[in-house]
Amino acid sequence: MTSDIKIRVAIVGATGYAGAELVRLLYGHPNAEVVAVSSKSFENQALSEVYPAFAGFCDLVCENQSEVVDQSDVVFAALPHGLSEPLAAECLQKGKRFIDLGADFRLSDEQAYQEWYHKSYDCPEIHKAAIYSIPELCHFRRSMSEAMIVANPGCYPTSVALGLYPALERGLVKTDPIIIDSKSGATGAGRGLSQTTHFCDCNEAFAPYKAGVHRHTPEIEQTLSEAAGKPVKVTFVPHLLPVNRGIVSTMYTRLLDGVTEEQIFDVYRQFYEDEPFVRVMPKGQYANLRNVKYTNMCDISLHPDWRTGTLIVVSTIDNMVKGAAGQAIQNMNILFKLPETTGLMLVPPAF
Repeated sequence: MTSDIKIRVAIVGATGYAGAELVRLLYGHPNAEVVAVSSKSFENQALSEVYPAFAGFCDLVCENQSEVVDQSDVVFAALPHGLSEPLAAECLQKGKRFIDLGADFRLSDEQAYQEWYHKSYDCPEIHKAAIYSIPELCHFRRSMSEAMIVANPGCYPTSVALGLYPALERGLVKTDPIIIDSKSGATGAGRGLSQTTHFCDCNEAFAPYKAGVHRHTPEIEQTLSEAAGKPVKVTFVPHLLPVNRGIVSTMYTRLLDGVTEEQIFDVYRQFYEDEPFVRVMPKGQYANLRNVKYTNMCDISLHPDWRTGTLIVVSTIDNMVKGAAGQAIQNMNILFKLPETTGLMLVPPAF
């Protein structure tokens, strides 16, 4: 039964892809009301002018960021790194929940943040109030009950963590080497245009980028190290797919001696048996991004290569939903003690 609670939501960065996806999903949420939107680039314009698909659904005018906090119970920020901290500090001071879809609160080590993002924390004291949360890794749920700031994970790290966490935590695989080959649709690059995301450069093309130096690497290593109980380093190579949305992460790890196929499937099925958004594929089937598009689902398929002693794990998500806006709403549901599936039971297209 759905609670009668009503959550007033403000979205900062509402005209970016992740912000617009938040608007789309929240308009189908029975307990949320989008009361304010903000955009630096489109201030004083209606959101439906920027995205005509929203006409009649969300005609809110984009306000200045400073005007939206007081109107809300929770603020979602879909901003580039380095811009969320001051807003989070304001929300904390005013007793508002804050969910950050950017990178400012994802890394527990400020030195790692400086190394990968070339910036220091502006408000180091507020990081103690922040919780990083991939809900299916259950300890995050337990620590979130009174959280005021939630760091929503990155899209690549979500697909990788869900794919590898059970194998590492339950001791099925070695921690070295771990090779991660990920592919993302063009929305993962954001709404701002670059040379590689021009239609003529992206269409009918397929190539890696930022091999070994992508900023999601330390976030991936942080979560996998937690799973393994010791430091883990990975080789992470992302690729740009000529599709709008979706991530496919194919991961290669070495199986420990004596591990059987039955053990592998049993571990994954048990780990996710109570998780409505994770589907472990039957033996012989392959996770396919088509089957998770526009949903908060993660599909995982398992492929042991006994000839080389390798466990191949394929994990697929929609980078805009489970990789961004959907997971953020899932985290909001936890904060406000709603069923996690509220507003997120989205059926993927059949074809």
